[in-house]
Amino acid sequence: MTTPFAPLPVTDDTDPATAVEVVRDWVATAVPEAWRVAATRGGAAAIRAVRSRADYEAWYPTFAATGLVAPQWPRAYGGLGVSGRLARVLEAELAPYNLGRLNVLGLNLAGPTILAFGTEAQQARFLPGIVTNTEIWCQLFSEPGAGSDLASLATRAERDGDEWVLTGQKVWSTWAHFADFGMCIARTDPTVPKRAGITYFLLPMRQPGVEVRPLIQITGEHDFNEVFLSGARVPDAFRVGAEGDGWTVANATLSGERQMVAGPGSGGVDRIGGAGVDALVGLARARGRDRDPRVRERLAELWSLEQIRRRTNARVRDNARVGRLGPESSIGKVTNADVNVRTQELAVDLLGADAAAWPAGPDPLPREVRGFLRSRANRIEGGTSEVNRTILGERVLGLPREPDPHHGAAWQDVPRS
Repeated sequence: MTTPFAPLPVTDDTDPATAVEVVRDWVATAVPEAWRVAATRGGAAAIRAVRSRADYEAWYPTFAATGLVAPQWPRAYGGLGVSGRLARVLEAELAPYNLGRLNVLGLNLAGPTILAFGTEAQQARFLPGIVTNTEIWCQLFSEPGAGSDLASLATRAERDGDEWVLTGQKVWSTWAHFADFGMCIARTDPTVPKRAGITYFLLPMRQPGVEVRPLIQITGEHDFNEVFLSGARVPDAFRVGAEGDGWTVANATLSGERQMVAGPGSGGVDRIGGAGVDALVGLARARGRDRDPRVRERLAELWSLEQIRRRTNARVRDNARVGRLGPESSIGKVTNADVNVRTQELAVDLLGADAAAWPAGPDPLPREVRGFLRSRANRIEGGTSEVNRTILGERVLGLPREPDPHHGAAWQDVPRS
């Protein structure tokens, strides 16, 4: 797939001040005036009032063509090829206009993995469509019997000429109902230890043999799915890495996933579930709780933790955006889950009785209650906090691995539920 781009005249040799002027000139001519006025008047909330999702999606190709969506990616694939330092300068200039990236699983999981392990042909085929949001991505990793122990997965892939035939079940597949492609790992050799017999594929989702069923959240929303593969086919040209080396490739994707949900500064999703500390300050004032010493203490602590997390995430993000994906992303994932849960707990504390009952209306849940309920998943998605603490202990701190009585045994000989 080839997509024409018209990247801005910014390279890694461009002076940061000049780069800022280039972005300002582009904003002044390309971003609709109503959005710019709203940005100066009331920030993200004001922008949302004048810019619908459909409006933004229709305009998004203008944004994608500039190279600003993924500025650290090569120019040929829709980026600008700049360093993390200059990318942060550009993003800071764009920040007031709330130009969120679409296709976040493609940008944060699939793209960096393909940059790190894909062939040039795969990079040319898939990266442009990720940047332009013309091909949506999902992740097909977890299974009903392989969640925390992902490497024990049972989905099978069998070679059939120049194609692979996949059979099995995946679960908790975010936005699979929108996806054109899925990052999928499957077992290609059951006679070797579990991590050695896995292969990584880029699976076309819109084909016979792929069935997507919704999983409805406690908030009533639909983000997650279970996916049934019944003879789904994928070309061998869409295999990433060597046959049997999928676990190595998958770890890059998992690192990107943890970074994506690591919170502010991650370059992915700033917050999954609820508002940030700044919004809670306004809520405390509205509820007459802003002079309460304990409330002020909790707000100050959470604000400080958010700034620390933002700076830590920025360092890890720079590596992730250019395909250097490591276990350090677990730091942000674990801390974000804890801090965001505590933030949303404070939000419902400030609401008081209104968090338990509210007048009927078109919105079934107050924003703070929805955020509180959604945040409960933060300690599970992207790998549980317990699993990520184990990763940090073993792969960052160098602590001994947890005992495994079946270490080295063939996958087919290991008991499974």
